[in-house]
Amino acid sequence: MGDHLKGKNAVVTGAAGGIGREICLALAREGANIVVNDIGAGRDGSGAEATPVDKVVDEVKKLGRDAIAIYDSVVDFDAAQKIIQSCVDKFGRIDILVNSHGNLRDRMIWNMTEDEWDSVMLVHLKGTFNTCRHACVLMREQRYGRIINVTSDAWRGTMGHVNYGAVKGGIVSLTRSIAREMGRYGVTANSFAPIAATRMTLNDEVVKGTWKRVEAGVMTKEQAEQVLNMPGPEHIPPIIVYLATEQSANVNGQVFHAEAGRVGIYSEPVEVRAIYKSEGVFTTDELISSVPKTLLQGYINPAPPQPEKDKKAA
Repeated sequence: MGDHLKGKNAVVTGAAGGIGREICLALAREGANIVVNDIGAGRDGSGAEATPVDKVVDEVKKLGRDAIAIYDSVVDFDAAQKIIQSCVDKFGRIDILVNSHGNLRDRMIWNMTEDEWDSVMLVHLKGTFNTCRHACVLMREQRYGRIINVTSDAWRGTMGHVNYGAVKGGIVSLTRSIAREMGRYGVTANSFAPIAATRMTLNDEVVKGTWKRVEAGVMTKEQAEQVLNMPGPEHIPPIIVYLATEQSANVNGQVFHAEAGRVGIYSEPVEVRAIYKSEGVFTTDELISSVPKTLLQGYINPAPPQPEKDKKAA
């Protein structure tokens, strides 16, 4: 038990289990009161159950901190305001917002339905905007706040769930933009990309899909075993707790990686090379000649065309 967050109040979404639950407990151990938010849905976002949320509330209280359960959905704009306001109503103010909610609707791009795209877009990206938007109103007024949003290494590009990769990239951009708008008011916004075994990342569907990728030749056996034997979510919260402290006041707009025994930070997305033309418009022939030798020097295609027999197998 510590006191780095003594007197602070936090809202944690997606808090009924896995990483969200561990974050609630870690924040509480450092002194924070917690609004535990979750609808108790399944991995795909369906269903709703209050019991897991209530259990986390009880666990927080056993640590000597106060907690309340809010079962509203972050997808609803007005409900998201209620989630944020509940922290103020119960504890007096909101100091910390951790968005760890999410769902998965895995499918290759050529098989993905509109509903599978929309479901993931609504839960991850709109849900994160909703809670951040309402929290920023209050944090701007009090000139203090910590916003910490879950992303994924999938934001750099992924396979088998382009909807997930797209929203995680969107969350990174959203968070970096919030950081720039809110930093002057003493509010920071950062993201974390976790690797951990949870119901989101490891169940029968994930196991089957992983081995299908091995059979299709798009993943090695070693890579599959690494995915299926990842450590639990208890290794993730330390970086979130750090980002929630007053000591992290100058850490803003960053993306961190977290897994067992490792915390990392992603590089800033910067333009690394350019070609110039003093007059006129570049012609296609000029770019065909120049780009490979300049802009793409050292570049390797991450997914080159496959022989016809391999394409059929995939």
